[in-house]
Amino acid sequence: MSRLVGWAAILMTGTVLFGAGVVYTIGKAANEDARHKERRQVEALLDEQMVRLSELVTRAVEQQHSARERMEIFDNLSAYVDLAGIVETGHDGVHWVDIRRYTRAELDQALVVSQLFGENSQQGRGLATALGAATPTAPKSDGSMVQGFVVHEGAFIFAASHPLDSGRLVLALRRFDPTAPEASASFAALRDFTVGRTPFEPERNGLVFEDARSGDSLFLSWVPERAGDVLMRRIAFAAIPPLSITLLLFLLVVFNTRRVAQELAESQARTESLAGRDPLSGLANRLLFGQTLDAALNALPSSPGEGKERGFSLMFLDLDRFKDVNDAHGHQAGDELIKQVAGRLLTILRVKDTLARFGGDEFAILQTDVSSDEDARSLAGRILHTLSEPFELYGNTVNVGVSIGIAIAPRDAADRETLMRMADTALYEAKSEGRNRSAFFHQEMDEALQMRKVVADDLRRAIAENELTIHYQPIYSADGSRVVSLEALVRWPHPTKGMIPPDKFIPLAEQSGLVIPLGEWVVRRVCHDGMRWPGIRIAVNVSPIQFRQRDFVDSVIDVVADAGFDPKRLELELTEGVVVEDADAAEVAMRRLRDHGFPLALDDFGTGYSSLIYLRRFAFDKIKIDRSFLESLDGAGESAILVHSIVHLGRALGLKVTAEGVETKEQHRFLQALGCHEMQGFLFSRPVCAQEVDALLGLVPRRLEVRRVSAA
Repeated sequence: MSRLVGWAAILMTGTVLFGAGVVYTIGKAANEDARHKERRQVEALLDEQMVRLSELVTRAVEQQHSARERMEIFDNLSAYVDLAGIVETGHDGVHWVDIRRYTRAELDQALVVSQLFGENSQQGRGLATALGAATPTAPKSDGSMVQGFVVHEGAFIFAASHPLDSGRLVLALRRFDPTAPEASASFAALRDFTVGRTPFEPERNGLVFEDARSGDSLFLSWVPERAGDVLMRRIAFAAIPPLSITLLLFLLVVFNTRRVAQELAESQARTESLAGRDPLSGLANRLLFGQTLDAALNALPSSPGEGKERGFSLMFLDLDRFKDVNDAHGHQAGDELIKQVAGRLLTILRVKDTLARFGGDEFAILQTDVSSDEDARSLAGRILHTLSEPFELYGNTVNVGVSIGIAIAPRDAADRETLMRMADTALYEAKSEGRNRSAFFHQEMDEALQMRKVVADDLRRAIAENELTIHYQPIYSADGSRVVSLEALVRWPHPTKGMIPPDKFIPLAEQSGLVIPLGEWVVRRVCHDGMRWPGIRIAVNVSPIQFRQRDFVDSVIDVVADAGFDPKRLELELTEGVVVEDADAAEVAMRRLRDHGFPLALDDFGTGYSSLIYLRRFAFDKIKIDRSFLESLDGAGESAILVHSIVHLGRALGLKVTAEGVETKEQHRFLQALGCHEMQGFLFSRPVCAQEVDALLGLVPRRLEVRRVSAA
């Protein structure tokens, strides 16, 4: 205890000395600041005297024409050559001077400031040598007023001059007398203000001016205010009670130091323990999992083929329908679901495996000692089964699934960033395939990821800079003898990746929202190309995302109107997905399109719901049989029966029926026999550019051989 008190006394003494030093430093700075302020105050008062003298010169110059006779009074410089007499008698004033009548010797007797005029100025030539003292104002030769201070034999003089014409000027002198009434009032705030030739003591404050002739100095001094001393006295008296209280409080703090230090140590230990843990589930968080993953990667064999059993799998898990649980039952139920999911996962993992929660409904698993994909596939299956069981949340039963992305180290990657990116890519694949499933990373996924990046980075620019192109697949009459319409198919000739087919970039464009400007570009380009093919109808595929936009109908109408294209020749191909989600809105949009003359076709008929209600409710002009029915067409099988039914249904409802994907003569003959109206496929023609369409339609000489098939 005695040692503790001794340390307390030492610390307290140091605190007092430190405080005293701070107070002294503050007081000293305050005194110095006051001295600077007083000097600036005196300089300002002197400047004020100079301003008044300058005003006298200005008024004299303004009156010089009306007071020409006054110049005669002062025409004799000899009465004022001895300026020392003026100073001694206080004969200050404004004088008109003509320096042309006097010799250099006479001018040398005058005491004024040479810098007021300048040796080279027209008015001051010959007078410069007579002007001997220094001044803060630089000489001027442009005919303007010059002013400054003159120090002469212990006196302080204000001087100002202004030229009248060649050789004549107005000279004003005023001796500074601090005892004069007008001056004493200005300097009343300064204690014991004096002007003299004796240097003032260090404790006094003041200004120094040089006497140019004798080399002596003129001193203006006064007793300064010491605001810092007053501040230090006040602080010293005011600090005694607080210091006493502080000492007592400090002693109390010292007595409790050991207990507080112990509590802080315990708190720090708890903080370090929780730093790597998710507060909700108690699992490892992203930071701790990353450290564990780095350690596992560092433990991998350094050479291929060594210690294959030491590989591991990295799994990313994302709960399906977790947002629905939060929305339906509240965030408290969502938190409880996270805890229960963590508990179930821990029951199926080994002690040496690591489970972490990254946040939200995202989990990660590091499965050690993986020698093959089967080890990871087995664990993923157990996870899917375990989490498929219902959860009880505050009296409510909920069902959720989980999507799992899996990457294997070191096979897929041997560094953290790449491995995590691959697991995340595999998770995206699992979600895209329908959720509640697992997916291993493979190279095609990475290529798809790169393609998404290309779409995001380059497609917008390609649309804006008109870098896309349109190919047209001809649609022939049933007998294959003539082209009755065209289907527009967008193509993307990428500058580095070559020709990118639509099935590669259009789905990604739909995911990124770029399908909307892409669709507008296609319609605009089709209208432009279609102007050269009169009488030919052109079909354009419409994305469900594009169709659901509120301004889709207005946009199509405006583009077609701006191009001057006949809307009856622009056929819009819709899929069943367009009308399934919001049938009422789709019906309104389709009615408006038909009112403006646009024909509508139901594309890929037979692959979706294929409900007859759609054909009754939505007034389509055409149905198109999907190519998948023709791929397995054998004339008497199930596909043949379905195609037969679709053709007869379309004809019974008064709709045109078009078959896609016709590639053989047998398919052609079968469809023609059923009564199919139109056909398209490689048997007739592949998609071709606009120039080749010109040749097909006989608008230009044919350069390319295009296959045609007759009914025979």
